Amino acid sequence: MRLRWAKINEEAYKAVRGLQDVVDKSSLDHKLLELVKIRASQLNGCAYCLDMHTKDARAIGESEQRIYLLPAWREASYYSSKERAALAWCEALTLLPQSGAPDSVYSELENNFSGEEIVELTIAIVTINTWNRLAVGFRTEAGSYVSNRALKLTKK
Repeated sequence: MRLRWAKINEEAYKAVRGLQDVVDKSSLDHKLLELVKIRASQLNGCAYCLDMHTKDARAIGESEQRIYLLPAWREASYYSSKERAALAWCEALTLLPQSGAPDSVYSELENNFSGEEIVELTIAIVTINTWNRLAVGFRTEAGSYVSNRALKLTKK
């Protein structure tokens, strides 16, 4: 790790954490949100976030096969039209300079989500991209994350 940014600037951490709190309260399906977080983390090459979100996804019942096939989601039949729209929007916003967030992708989003859900999804994508950039930039080490969701499941 290059430095512990959250300890150095607690106000910045609280701001990013506040965004995450909004995502955590989202009305969107949490499996869908984890798929989006995984896909953005793949595109950004964030090992820490990939470790975290694959563990969280498995803890809430996501199949390993769907996690493994995320890089090829367009060719795999395992994703619903809603998930495909969310993943396309995730890619468009994560790769914004290359994509320009095309109208065709947004149109498919509108076919599958309400306005409120589009805002929630967009905030989730913005937030995971923020975490990715912090974790990659400061070289947060992957591998030590233990899913709180998995801990909650084992305590029952």
